[in-house]
Amino acid sequence: MSMAESSPAIRLTDIYKSFGPVQANRGASLEVAAGEIHALVGENGAGKSTLMRVLSGMYAPDSGRMEVFGRDVTGWRTAEAIDAGVGMVHQHFMLVPTLTVAENVMLGRELTKNGQLDRERAEREVAELSRATGLAVRADRTVADLSVGEAQRVEILKTLYRGARILILDEPTAVLSPPEIDELWQVLRQVRARGETIVLITHKLDEVMEISDTITVMRNGRTVARLRTAETRPAEIAKAMVGRDVQLAMHYIDEVRGADTAARTHLPPSAPLLEVRDLLVEDARRLTAVNGVSFSVAPGEILGIAGVEGNGQTELLEALAGLRDVRGGRIAIASRDITRLTVKARGDAGLSHIPEDRHARGLILDYSVAENLILGQQHRFTRGVRIDQERIHENARRQIAAYDIRPVDPQLPARALSGGNQQKIVIAREMGRAFQVLLAAQPTRGVDVGAIEFIHARLRDARDAGKAILLVSADLAEILALSDRIAVMYGGRLVTVLPRAEASEEVLGPYMTGAATEHAA
Repeated sequence: MSMAESSPAIRLTDIYKSFGPVQANRGASLEVAAGEIHALVGENGAGKSTLMRVLSGMYAPDSGRMEVFGRDVTGWRTAEAIDAGVGMVHQHFMLVPTLTVAENVMLGRELTKNGQLDRERAEREVAELSRATGLAVRADRTVADLSVGEAQRVEILKTLYRGARILILDEPTAVLSPPEIDELWQVLRQVRARGETIVLITHKLDEVMEISDTITVMRNGRTVARLRTAETRPAEIAKAMVGRDVQLAMHYIDEVRGADTAARTHLPPSAPLLEVRDLLVEDARRLTAVNGVSFSVAPGEILGIAGVEGNGQTELLEALAGLRDVRGGRIAIASRDITRLTVKARGDAGLSHIPEDRHARGLILDYSVAENLILGQQHRFTRGVRIDQERIHENARRQIAAYDIRPVDPQLPARALSGGNQQKIVIAREMGRAFQVLLAAQPTRGVDVGAIEFIHARLRDARDAGKAILLVSADLAEILALSDRIAVMYGGRLVTVLPRAEASEEVLGPYMTGAATEHAA
């Protein structure tokens, strides 16, 4: 056996990497055996993605040693990493929407015939690779027409086509539905069975336990634990990530199945704070996305909406928030009709909105933390006709402290913060104001276990203070952990509404996939 064959697939030793005054990696280490699925976990800002970008040649380390299959590759470039079989699939896809699947896979390594792209051969080779790996997607389809899950398959195909022996996936399930996640796990197991090595960057501990063989935990830029998945528990991983005991959503689900849920299920009736009747909303293609939806949310209640993404949840929340026109129906807060009000007027009526995409809808990344904390509420921070900077800064100091936003500097641009802390800015702004109804869309998407625990606690506090909360999440564990009642949205309709005590993954799953028939609330 050669030294390369006996060496780990990856060995990173004492890696340091800084960006100006920010130290992303502080002596981080990683060792991954060939032919295994290795989970790299840690809070947002722990240095996971930076370490993998160092490995993939995007960044050169300030110091430390890098080895791949026993070869010293310290400071290599991206092209060298690709040639050596290291490929990284980033959280935000790097595909050209107007090109076909085959063209994207071949990009930079085009197959030509008489000086032109040999499309027939390219499509044939991509189709063969698709069949061999289980990454089902048609080679001739345009990427713009693909679902998120299909686009991710193309990214993985592109990496494998280039001969990747080490596949790095950065938060690959952040925008996938449960069925798409199951399909991804099947693919990764097939890739592992072929002898390839996989590094999975994630913060979702149920996924870590489901798919990985071994685990490295990072905290504050350092490696703090190496674990074998079969010999550990989610609570142990979470404690290593955060440095303290953490209440996990999956554990809270077990708790709420008891007397507390039964008591909340039988809350005395009261006038709803949010009422939606016969709502009709179109999508960007002018097709009906929300089809006659009706529901209400009472004071002190969280109504969770579960469902595979793309079944009208986005259009529903945007219509309620005033970001999308309503074709028919009625929306009311505390019996006041707000169907035709502006976003500002809805806010003044007591509506807050945590949008599903914090970058597109929730933040202006080049604005300071303080400025982002008053977006949509600027009119409340004026003195005469001028902006009151003193009040803005006082608000920022108060919200930063109350919502544990880090770093604590209100003048930093929002883009300088980790994803979890960016989400806390949005949470603080929307929940730190006077509101009656909260629309919470994917409130913990892309954040770590510590931030999830914090955000869940704030949502429960608001519920217990008598607010009405409409929660939309692709994370079924989150829906089950937080909701008092659960609705399932499929094909633009609410196909069932159940008390939490009657809901489970097994009960909700058939409704989410359309296998169960419609059940009246």
